[in-house]
Amino acid sequence: MSGSSSDWSHHSQLRERLGPAGSLVESLIAGMSEIIKSVICIQPEKDTFIEIGCYFYRASMIIMEFRTNYNTPTNTVEILQSLHKRVELAKSFTTKIEKNAHTMNSSEIITVVHQLEGLVKSFGENLNLIPLSTYGNQEYADKAAKSLFKEMKEASFSVAGPTSREIETDLYAVDADISAVNIQLSDYPSQIYSTGNDNNNSREISAVLDRNNLALPQLARYMEPLYETFYCPLTKTVMEDPVTIESGVTYERKAISDFFDKFEDQNELVCPKSGKSIKSRNLSTNVALKATIDEWKERNEAARIKVARAALSLASSDNMILEAIDDLQSVCRTNPYNKVQIRSIGIIPSLAKFLEYRSRSIRQVTLELLKQLAEDDEEGKDIVAKTVDISTVIKMLSSSHTPVRHASASLLVELSKSRFFCNEIGAVAGGILMLTTVKYRQPLDSFASEKADEILKNLEKLPDNIKLMAENGYWEPLLTHLLQGNEAMKMEMAVYLGEIILGSESKTSVAERASPALIEMVKTGNSPSRNAAFKALQQISSHNPNAKALVDAGILQIMIEEIFTRSSTHNEQMNSRNEAALILANVLESGLDLENFQVTTHGHTLASDYIVYNIVSRIKNSSPDELNINLLRILLCLIKSDKASSTIVSVVKEMEASYDLIDLINNPNDELGIKSIKLLITLSGFMGHTLSDRLCKTQGQPQSLIVNPNEITTITEKHAVSANFLAKLPHQNLSLNLALVNSKTIQAVMTSIAQINKTGTRSSRHTSSYFEGLVGILVRLTTTLYDHQILLMAKTHNFVSVLTELLTRSFTDEVQKLSAIGLENLSRQSVDLSRPPQRKKKNKILKLSFFRKCISINLSKGESFSLCPIHRGVCSSQETFCLIEAEAVERLLSCLDHENVEVVEAALSALSTLLEDKVDVDKSVGFLSERNAIRHVLNVVKEHKEEGVTKKAFWVIERFLMKGGDDSVSDISRDRLLPATLVSAFHHGEGSTREMAGKILRHLNKMPDLSNTLTFTM
Repeated sequence: MSGSSSDWSHHSQLRERLGPAGSLVESLIAGMSEIIKSVICIQPEKDTFIEIGCYFYRASMIIMEFRTNYNTPTNTVEILQSLHKRVELAKSFTTKIEKNAHTMNSSEIITVVHQLEGLVKSFGENLNLIPLSTYGNQEYADKAAKSLFKEMKEASFSVAGPTSREIETDLYAVDADISAVNIQLSDYPSQIYSTGNDNNNSREISAVLDRNNLALPQLARYMEPLYETFYCPLTKTVMEDPVTIESGVTYERKAISDFFDKFEDQNELVCPKSGKSIKSRNLSTNVALKATIDEWKERNEAARIKVARAALSLASSDNMILEAIDDLQSVCRTNPYNKVQIRSIGIIPSLAKFLEYRSRSIRQVTLELLKQLAEDDEEGKDIVAKTVDISTVIKMLSSSHTPVRHASASLLVELSKSRFFCNEIGAVAGGILMLTTVKYRQPLDSFASEKADEILKNLEKLPDNIKLMAENGYWEPLLTHLLQGNEAMKMEMAVYLGEIILGSESKTSVAERASPALIEMVKTGNSPSRNAAFKALQQISSHNPNAKALVDAGILQIMIEEIFTRSSTHNEQMNSRNEAALILANVLESGLDLENFQVTTHGHTLASDYIVYNIVSRIKNSSPDELNINLLRILLCLIKSDKASSTIVSVVKEMEASYDLIDLINNPNDELGIKSIKLLITLSGFMGHTLSDRLCKTQGQPQSLIVNPNEITTITEKHAVSANFLAKLPHQNLSLNLALVNSKTIQAVMTSIAQINKTGTRSSRHTSSYFEGLVGILVRLTTTLYDHQILLMAKTHNFVSVLTELLTRSFTDEVQKLSAIGLENLSRQSVDLSRPPQRKKKNKILKLSFFRKCISINLSKGESFSLCPIHRGVCSSQETFCLIEAEAVERLLSCLDHENVEVVEAALSALSTLLEDKVDVDKSVGFLSERNAIRHVLNVVKEHKEEGVTKKAFWVIERFLMKGGDDSVSDISRDRLLPATLVSAFHHGEGSTREMAGKILRHLNKMPDLSNTLTFTM
């Protein structure tokens, strides 16, 4: 049978079933077809007329629904008649203007447009009157009618004039035979696109649809002709698996099977459509019909895809976008091949734009559709991954809208199966971090957490991603591959581990798991593997808390072996001895007690002579700087323990290694020089005089340790440790002190002190330490003032005034302590330096007057001298180092209130020089009493319980009691806490402290004086 006779048969069946309504439906569709054909051909105001045609085109799609539904309410005929009148009138207008457009003026065209506008509005009102029941179970048709009514009601067509603008064509133009708007409109009696301009005309309508937001994706579902035979009589839907029963009627297989199951008695079987009795339940597949339906579906789905693409391109309303995406999801579920069609016509770029759409619902369904397009198709995954902005999808993992969050996670799972995606994820800023964050938020969102975990597992296919995961705190993949991977993978993971800065939370756990594997790589791996393992172990060992895990894994034995016994092969890219020394130094600096830890198979410990000898013997100028630095670090750690320190000192003395250490001071590598000086400072407590002598014998020393202040731009650690080295060497070493004086080092020290005194210590973090060293150098000279050169230097630079000023400046406690010690040493020289004035004539004293500080002696002939009442001679701060003349007493007394007990003790010692037997103690006590010195001393006893400072304070109190008279006794007696402190010291103090406590108690009549007790002999 030909196609035309088949169509005629179909229309006859339709008219027979619908009656008068059927004829009206066919007439309406034909009339609207004529309108559309006419408006396409009209050239004046082309856009406006095509827009009008689009309204009738959309209305025709709704009218077509009457062909597939059986429900036709009685008032429907009247509504259709009203619609028919308006269509006929509109057709007459469009036909007229089509034929006469070239002769009509603008005003006539405007009149026609206004008339058509009124018809469109009234048409929409009538369309809205069609009852819902007319559409049967096709709810979308009713929604489409309501939506179209609203648009028609507000329709307004403007006339631009004789010039028309160029129409923008569809971005994805398609051939006319499959165009979304150039399909057959359900067996129209006449085809609306039969003119020679079919392709251009269809694109123009599509463009106007795009511009005016008129696409309806849901209506596109049945854009191909539908025949009644496609429908199952039971389900009223298009059949998927049509089967024919004995009566010759075709049904959906499942529907008819369920119907037959209702009959228990075989004799009761009937055909549900005809009602005829049947004897067999046999179902025969209707192959021809199924093939026809499948072919129809294929054409229909292609058309639906095109219409959906057009709707997405328009994106005029959220509802339109949602319907289009829903339709695309539907066709993808129906036939997986449709995914290929969707990709091929360029829909994915449109979908990518909707990932940033304002509506969360649209973002959600877009993600779901993209997931569908990527599923079970490697090409689809790659296309989606290359088209969409991956960073946008990842950001949605943090969305507050759970469906969006879950949809993005599901899409990323699919994309992570693509190698392209795995390559690109590293370029997404914060991508891996976001995934790891979601993974660890399992209590908040278990679904997203599980998906994130799945994504991360897929990303492990590329080692670079494993590194990114570790950098973002997710170490499990790296550690797993390090422990279980092949040799190449282990090496790569070790390289990454050496490059990544470990976070504080993961450092210890990573060390515990990775250390055994890395140490094994050092022992048995090839050269590249060993290099990678060393780098990783350096990174791990740099965090002190990891030391225990490394020691437990056997790191000490392996590193000692590398340093002492293993020889580097010619193809190794690194010196393993240097690396091993660095790792060992890192472990020892953790503070673990490891000196007795066995590190060789022969039972040697780290503190043994063998180990120390091997370390010291390798420290020399000819060794690599890095090795020397790390060996010095090892010694600096070991020397902190008593056992190891004695061994190190013994070995250094035996090997005369101090020469090598001193030679390293001026090494161009500052770090090496610093480490060497630090070890020398520690050794100075054991062999200080030896080091002083060898330093003086070394060319360029000791003056090179103190740089000219004019050459210093920033004070460094090297400057600080150098100054402190000179300060820590034995102060009484005359050779070193003279070397400092004769080399003009002291002048540089004084200049530097003056500069820092002026600018403060905040210019560098090493300034305070440097300043302490400089002051310490001055103080060391005060211990050898018996040498005339040093004495002259102290006078020339007025050491007393310098140190007095330093007492009250806001410098460190160490500076104040050193200043007080220096003043003590200087003050002890005052008695010897103070001499009576030389007079030319004797017995000419006319007047004696006592002042607070000195006695003024006026002689005849105008001679006048100031005598110090305490030192009994002529005094000054510069020449005799007199504390009274330097006004240092008040400052020393203020230091007694200091919180640091060392500062207090040093200040007490300096003040005690004014109460020694060589001076006039009576006058000194009076002088100090005027300044309430005893109150400061009593406060020291109350605040500080240390033996040394208590002993000095008791000595001062005793001197006041002995020489201060009743006033001093009264002041001391009024202190209520003193007796208890004295009693405690008398019971528990050391010998001399206990003795002084007893003397004070007797002075205060708190215990009997046994010195005058008679002794009776029996």
